[in-house]
Amino acid sequence: MATGEGWHFGTAAGYPIRQDRLAELAEGLESLTWDTPRTEDPEKLNRIGLGDPREGGSGALIEVLDADGAPAAALITGRKSEAIYARRPDERQAFRVTGELPPLYSSEAWLDLGFLDIHADAISAVRLTDSDGESLYLQRTVGSSERDFRPAPPYEDYRLTSRIAVTGPALALTRFLPTGVKPAAALRTSSVGRHITETHDGLEVDVHAYDERDGFFITIRAIEAGEGAQRAAAINERTRGWAFELTATDWADYTPRVQDIVRAP
Repeated sequence: MATGEGWHFGTAAGYPIRQDRLAELAEGLESLTWDTPRTEDPEKLNRIGLGDPREGGSGALIEVLDADGAPAAALITGRKSEAIYARRPDERQAFRVTGELPPLYSSEAWLDLGFLDIHADAISAVRLTDSDGESLYLQRTVGSSERDFRPAPPYEDYRLTSRIAVTGPALALTRFLPTGVKPAAALRTSSVGRHITETHDGLEVDVHAYDERDGFFITIRAIEAGEGAQRAAAINERTRGWAFELTATDWADYTPRVQDIVRAP
């Protein structure tokens, strides 16, 4: 849906969507060429991705709405292998079409989730607080290797269980690849871990982790000192009020137990 602040997914209160996807869709629809007629058999439409999605079918319905919100144009489109097919929603005749369309079956492909761009070299320290309430501070100096994170007091004399146990959580934010998003107000559990990333130039990104019935989620808040704190403001503009779904593997790097990273000497 279009708003004064751009396009959003689903409703005006939905998450912002990628503008490049809109451009791809507009260009793709404009250049589509109706080609060879295919089946008219309604039982075969699902096989080529043209089942009506409003009835549980395999197709993707594209509707262009006028200023009053009424459909001005519509088609159902789908893919089978490399071929693209389309039909008008009120007709059974299917056609193979020539052209390109952006991904239409995955909402994640449309969400504007590329707001974090933190390189591994930029990270100076990470503070982890696990589900037991134990806290561990890992730090390194400017220019050192990603293998050089060391525990700060009171764990400075502890040994590391493995290098991967340290670098995974320390660099978790550099691999931020969410698979979905939902309103933070929809979270139904308490945080089971906290993960704060610090950069050499003063940016902090505070993450809280949640183990929800519908997936693994994190919330994000950025903090930056000084009058020119534009990075934090840009991050918070995209994260405020939202929870981001991660794969179980990625989420685990935000929620390690301290005892699994350091051991007493």
